[in-house]
Amino acid sequence: MTELLEPIFEMSHAERSDTHWLDGPQHAPSVAAVPRRPVERQRPRLVTQWARHQDEVRAAQRLRHQVFAGEMGARLPGTLPGHDIDRFDDYCEHLLVRDAASEAVVGTYRVLTPSQARRAGGTYTDTEFDLAALDDLRPHMVELGRSCVHADHRHGGVILALWAALTDFMHRNRLASMIGCASIPMQHNGIAGGHAAASIWRRLSASHPVPEGRRVQPRIALPTERLDTSFDVEAPALVRGYLRMGARLLGPPAWDPDFNVADLPMLMHVENLPERYRSRQPRP
Repeated sequence: MTELLEPIFEMSHAERSDTHWLDGPQHAPSVAAVPRRPVERQRPRLVTQWARHQDEVRAAQRLRHQVFAGEMGARLPGTLPGHDIDRFDDYCEHLLVRDAASEAVVGTYRVLTPSQARRAGGTYTDTEFDLAALDDLRPHMVELGRSCVHADHRHGGVILALWAALTDFMHRNRLASMIGCASIPMQHNGIAGGHAAASIWRRLSASHPVPEGRRVQPRIALPTERLDTSFDVEAPALVRGYLRMGARLLGPPAWDPDFNVADLPMLMHVENLPERYRSRQPRP
């Protein structure tokens, strides 16, 4: 858990919501200088943090359970009621985003570093796909997983906070690549039976493929050849976000029966990230 420690830090003003927060009374304008106007609802200020203690990891696991089991209906192991816990958690670094006012965890990611992946005997993605084509990348490749955001905070700011911290982590530790599974529910946008997932796979396999030598194969494949792939359906937000970050599709989707989703294997290289992330310099 403490292999690569990171300091707690707040988002820069540029990465917060469009509404600016006043940091103290010295910044407050006089009442006479500002005309009265309707009070606008302000988005909460966010703080990013790498978990250092078990109770912080537990907070992330509770949020994951709330989203995955409560909203998505996933069947999760009952190791600890109300928590999503699997065997990889103890090997991962856990990134949290908190609402600064309430201190509640409102977003999370977990990161499995190369050395910790070796100790764990592989990555979670290895359990769903044969990743032999990526073996040469493993010394500088991390796995991203268990991404989720609280339902009341899906306004974009939390994802920006998570990605700012993730890319800082990659730069600091001289890591080059990221892999992970991006899930599509078997019932998506009102289309049941996996047809939406198959349609999204067909479209993205043409627009965002990896070179042939990097293709991976699912261990339990979604039977795309038996599904209708003609639906014009938008991909979930996480998939679209990965594509905006320069991700490429590694191969056909796997079916995850516990989460009842189709998982798309994704690969991102730091050198292909958007400029605003690629140019970030590690803090001293």
